[in-house]
Amino acid sequence: MTAMRTNKPSLDRRSLATQAMQNAAATRAEAGVGQAAPICIYAVCETLGVNVRFNNINMEGMYQRGAQPRIHLSARRPLPRRAFNCAHELGHHKFRHGTSIDELREDAKSNPWEDPKEFLADTFAGFVLMPTIGLRRAFKARGWTPATATPAQMFTIACEFGVGYNTLLTHLSAGMNMLPYGRAKILKRTKPSAIRAELLAALTPEPLLVADLHRVSPTLDTEVDSLLLLPEGTEAGGGALAHERDLETGRLFRAVRSGIVRATVGNWAAFVRVAPKAYVGLARYRHLEDDPDE
Repeated sequence: MTAMRTNKPSLDRRSLATQAMQNAAATRAEAGVGQAAPICIYAVCETLGVNVRFNNINMEGMYQRGAQPRIHLSARRPLPRRAFNCAHELGHHKFRHGTSIDELREDAKSNPWEDPKEFLADTFAGFVLMPTIGLRRAFKARGWTPATATPAQMFTIACEFGVGYNTLLTHLSAGMNMLPYGRAKILKRTKPSAIRAELLAALTPEPLLVADLHRVSPTLDTEVDSLLLLPEGTEAGGGALAHERDLETGRLFRAVRSGIVRATVGNWAAFVRVAPKAYVGLARYRHLEDDPDE
C-alpha cells in the first residue's frame, strides 16, 4: 500500500528558534532585566503590561489577547511548570498570536512542536527564562560543565532559573546544543524524586528548591509546604520559614506560611517569597502575608 503524500511543508525549526531567541533577548531588554540573570517571569509580564492570574483550572495556561492582555495559569501545576507556562503564554503575546488555550501536556496533541506557534512559544520560553549568557555563567561559577554535570548539579542550576529539571535538560540539548542528546537522555532517567532523596538523605514527596552560595538572584519563590535547601549556616528572619534540620548539603527549611523573609549567611542573602499553596488570584499579590485575625 502506497503511503499518502501530503503537501504540508516541514517546519524550519532552526529559523524559528533564531526568531524565538532574538525575541526573547528583545523582551528582556524591553523589561530592563538584562541578558544573563534569572528573572521573575510574572514581574516581567507586569512590566510589559500583561496581567497574570492563577486560576483553579485544569489546563496549562491561556493567553487572552485584547486591549488589556491577560495570561491565565493553572494553580494546580508545580511552581516551575507555572513559570514556564507563563513564559510560553508571553511568547504568544510577543509573537502577536491570537487568544490561545494550552491544555494539559498529557492531554494535548502528541506532536505540539509540529505547530509553528507552539514551537515558537516553547522556544521563546526557554530562552527568556534561561538565557545563554546566564547559563554559561551559572555553570562556570560552580566549576561545572553541562556535559559532565551530575543530576544533582543540573537540579541546582534548574532551581536557580526557576525551571524544572527536564525543562533545563531539553533547553541545553535541543535549544542551545550545550548538552549532547545522548547525555540528556541519560540524565532524564534520574527522576527529581531520586535527586531530592540524594540531597536530603531521605525520601520526601514535597517540592524542593535548592539555592547555593553561587546563586545570584536576590529572590527565591516558593509556596507553603515546600522545602528549601539553603547554604550551610543560613538564618531566616520572620515566621514564613521553619528550620527543619542541618545536612551535609546545607540547611533545610520548610515554608510554613505566606510572606517575604530575608535569608542570610555571610555575604550571601536572598529574599524568600512564599505564596499560599495552589494560590488563586493575581500574581502580584501572591506573597501577601496571612492575616492572623482572619
